[in-house]
Amino acid sequence: MIGDFFAGKGFYVVLFLCVAIIGVSAWILLSSPARVKTPDENLGAVYSPNLPAQEASVPQEEALAVTPDINELAEQPVVRPKEEAAEPKVSPEAKEPGKTESKTESKPKSTSPEDNAENERKTSSTSLTFVWPVIGDIQGVYAVSELVYNKTLGDWRAHPGIDISAPLGAKVYAAADGTVTDVYTDDMMGTVVVIEHAGGLVSRYCNLASVPVVKVGDRVAQNAVIGSVGDTALGESSEASHLHFEMWKDGEPVSPTEYLPKR
Repeated sequence: MIGDFFAGKGFYVVLFLCVAIIGVSAWILLSSPARVKTPDENLGAVYSPNLPAQEASVPQEEALAVTPDINELAEQPVVRPKEEAAEPKVSPEAKEPGKTESKTESKPKSTSPEDNAENERKTSSTSLTFVWPVIGDIQGVYAVSELVYNKTLGDWRAHPGIDISAPLGAKVYAAADGTVTDVYTDDMMGTVVVIEHAGGLVSRYCNLASVPVVKVGDRVAQNAVIGSVGDTALGESSEASHLHFEMWKDGEPVSPTEYLPKR
């Protein structure tokens, strides 16, 4: 029966259906969008010049959708692995640039010439020794903070020295090494010799004979004779024969008994 069908008009019907199917298939293939093939699938299919234009190219819309925008890539932040900030390590022996290690050192204190002179005076005064300028007893005491009675003048007044009893003409000796800085006559104390010693000390010898044996500028040694006991001190003329002896320290009167040896 089938053979009769193909022997008649059925052959043309089947032929028509086959042609229709092929045409429909071709239309579907041509009208559908071409799939973009990756180079791994078929490099020749994408870049072959023999393919139709619609199969070798990708629609602009899909290309834009697939290709990322370079501006968007530039704006995206670059994420890098987080690195822990290395904390600076300070060595206990580290030193700051330009600085040297400070060490406590005992340095001698710088002194001025005035300080050196003062220190020399103090040292010399402590090592300096004095002797009695004459041999005798004290008949007039040292009095500065209080007044003593003066028999010659008949009043009460200060007495910045000691009166050492000694006969007229007795030799008077330098109490310590020094330099004669003044020789003069005083209305009240008579003939006076002044000797400057080390350490700011000065000795004054009053009521001497009129002509002493030393002059200004002489260097005298301890126990050197500088004159003799006289009676030139009018302010103490009613007193027994004596040497009026004074000592001064840095311009202030001091008690001679603080420097003379004990007897």
